[in-house]
Amino acid sequence: MDYVKPMRIAITGAQGMLGRQLCRQWSAEAVGLDLPRWDLTDAAAVEGYLLDLRPDAVVNTAAFTAVDLAESQVEACRRVNVDAVAMLTGVCRRLDCPLVQISTDYVFGADAARSTPYRESDLPGAVNAYGRSKLDAERHAAAWRKHLIVRTCGLYGRPGPRTATVHFVDRMLQLGTGRRSVAVVDDQRSTPSYVPHVAAAIDRLLRTESYGIWHVVNRGDTTWHGFACEIFRQEGMDVAVRRISSRQYAAPAARPAYSVLDTSKYAAVAGAPLPAWQAALGEYLTSRRA
Repeated sequence: MDYVKPMRIAITGAQGMLGRQLCRQWSAEAVGLDLPRWDLTDAAAVEGYLLDLRPDAVVNTAAFTAVDLAESQVEACRRVNVDAVAMLTGVCRRLDCPLVQISTDYVFGADAARSTPYRESDLPGAVNAYGRSKLDAERHAAAWRKHLIVRTCGLYGRPGPRTATVHFVDRMLQLGTGRRSVAVVDDQRSTPSYVPHVAAAIDRLLRTESYGIWHVVNRGDTTWHGFACEIFRQEGMDVAVRRISSRQYAAPAARPAYSVLDTSKYAAVAGAPLPAWQAALGEYLTSRRA
């Protein structure tokens, strides 16, 4: 086995779902930063700490992820999602170390006629304030040559102490326990993704210095309605899932009707795509019962 030199990897948002998984995955190599001690909007404090720490890489999982709230709190969203990334980019440039910026399928959606998965080279266009902030963050990160921009979607897994909201799988299980039926949107198509699979892919990309933009999601695609049906099927829960439209759901922020990500670039480097979304869901549900 080839010797792999240990790294010191600073992880922002370390108490969130993905950040916490990366800390578990990297163990002694990980240095976690999160609220209340580390506030990314306090640029001077975070910059000073990172320059003293001199990490081998910075992975930014921190973000303002409340998509609907971002519509009315645009400046608060941009302070975390844009200004902080500009600061981290500058720090990584000074340290000559990679910046891994976690991004989202929500940088797409403006092409209302889209029906084929987006490649990394496709022109983005966001339809809400959150997506626009993440796209601007990508532009800052890409200004540093050692950038890895990882776009992913619909993350679920073991929540961290600072996970902002209950993710879709756990929410469906909560609702399904007390109801005979639920109503779920059926006109938004994407790929829900299991956090440990995404974290492992990030490790592979970072270790191989695979700079650039990457789409990292589980294989296949579905709607939120289809995802809910599969959750209840795998759990053996007798819950009817009624189809509703995005218009009927009436969320404050628009969502892409189609934001499926093409992962062939990652599969070519890794030798295989991530597992199918149905298998990933089964893995998570099994872990919840353990």
